[in-house]
Amino acid sequence: MNEACYCDLIHYCIILFSVDILSHGLWGSVVFGRKNRASFWLAFLFGILPDFLAFGWYFAGTFLGIFDHPNFASGQHPAPDSIPSLVFSIYQVTHSLVIFLICFLVVWYVCKRPIWELFAWALHIVFDIPTHTPGFFPTPFLCPFAGPVVDGVSWASPIIFIPNIVLLVVLYSHFVWKRYQYKKNVLKKAMSE
Repeated sequence: MNEACYCDLIHYCIILFSVDILSHGLWGSVVFGRKNRASFWLAFLFGILPDFLAFGWYFAGTFLGIFDHPNFASGQHPAPDSIPSLVFSIYQVTHSLVIFLICFLVVWYVCKRPIWELFAWALHIVFDIPTHTPGFFPTPFLCPFAGPVVDGVSWASPIIFIPNIVLLVVLYSHFVWKRYQYKKNVLKKAMSE
């Protein structure tokens, strides 16, 4: 594979990964962040947090030349040993429903009330369980306990990726339309008084 194709493949993989992280945030927001703007952005943050903490620093370091680019030349996932072990360690923690539950309960205790937007983090994990394969970042949803590894369909597969994007577009279009209709009705009512 020539260098231009290799760079295109790396950019394609980074774009797919970015869309995956953004879709986690958007799903978290649409399910748990509909009270107001602050709720939306808090749910969005918790939706992207598991992947951002595990991979964000690594991709930033790759971009800055601190780490070597992962090898996507085969068109497949890079070899796991080419990724720093810290990525896997953080991934284990951020993708665990057990750890999520502990954090949720601690935040509830400290804040004296549940912060429901935190469930965007749990939703991220639940979505990842069937959309990851054992060969590349299987979701350790019961960590620190040994648990089953689900042999899912990769999130980058068109059978998952395309419906994910279509559903997000439909849901957000619906909510934008409802908001538009609400504002239109409020304005109409105000003008008639």
